[in-house]
Amino acid sequence: MLAIGLMSGTSLDGIDAALIETDGEGAVEPVAFVGTDYTDDDRAVLAAATELALLFDDPDDHPLIERAEALLTRTHAAAVAALLDRAGVGARAVDVIGFHGQTVAHRPDKGWTWQLGDGAALARATGIDVVADLRTADVRAGGQGAPLLPVYHAARAAGMALPVAVLNLGGVGNITYIGANGDLIAFDTGPANGLVDSWVEAERGARFDADGALAATGAVDEAVLAAMLDHPWFDLPPPKSLDRHDFTIQPARGLSAADGAATLTAFTAASVAEAIDRLPARPLRLLVAGGGRRNPVMLSMIAARTGLTSEPTDALGWNGDALEAEGFAYLAVRSLNGLPISFPGTTGVPVPLTGGTLYRAPRAGLALGAISA
Repeated sequence: MLAIGLMSGTSLDGIDAALIETDGEGAVEPVAFVGTDYTDDDRAVLAAATELALLFDDPDDHPLIERAEALLTRTHAAAVAALLDRAGVGARAVDVIGFHGQTVAHRPDKGWTWQLGDGAALARATGIDVVADLRTADVRAGGQGAPLLPVYHAARAAGMALPVAVLNLGGVGNITYIGANGDLIAFDTGPANGLVDSWVEAERGARFDADGALAATGAVDEAVLAAMLDHPWFDLPPPKSLDRHDFTIQPARGLSAADGAATLTAFTAASVAEAIDRLPARPLRLLVAGGGRRNPVMLSMIAARTGLTSEPTDALGWNGDALEAEGFAYLAVRSLNGLPISFPGTTGVPVPLTGGTLYRAPRAGLALGAISA
């Protein structure tokens, strides 16, 4: 099948849209990718919706939430149009869209996870069937609802000497361990770029620490780092998952801008090292995807604390920017075929489980922009 995957991460930087050809099992062929940035106004609406959602005990309607969802769905429809134009492919040729949506709160401890995004409206706007709501079934069955991409990582790693680990450094970090027998273990490692981004925005008004330049000029405060690593979350056995807001920059308050950036970057590296120590065997390779792979200071700190070379997935010929979006296209095809997308070793779900809700497109899709503001 030809499938589109859409991903908007907790960093709120923009939308990744990828087109792949896949059978949802061993065959994967990336076709095209487009990354689009949110405007500052759009980012502000989504950030406000996230802050509001954290106050709820369960998903609920609110005018701001509804506005954010309409905005999110509309911008994703535009991303699909841009991707189809880039690929030179018509909507009718695409079998399905895997629509992750925007996580505004993730509370598997309370039995729910919340991703904004109107799958039915996206199907109408694009004229393509949509599989959305990919995490809910797992959480309702007692799983963590994350990470969901290990099965895609395993498909891409076919033929490699095992075991290997795939580390995704987004707002939150997560790791996939592919064992010598192909067994999968996965869990969130801790904050990745999220805390550093929040720190740099607070201290310098920038969206992120480009190339780790600010952290490179600072010194790690070992006392603050030790206190942050003493968080009880690190004592929990995997599988486990995080909401980006489970950790804050508060422990670094009082440090200089550079020292705070260095300390929070070291915290990401130390949490990855702690995760590596929990794996059944030491991976032969550590493959790194996500925005953090572009931060040489972060990668250097990870290498120093793990003793493993941090290999950006791009060196393998994988598009490290597209990997998550590709993964949700792959999961959508698996969902259509009734194949499991989460497993006991990846989310803690009791048995391998499929997921997602299918929204059928009308025979003739509406014009883009038909989603109300």
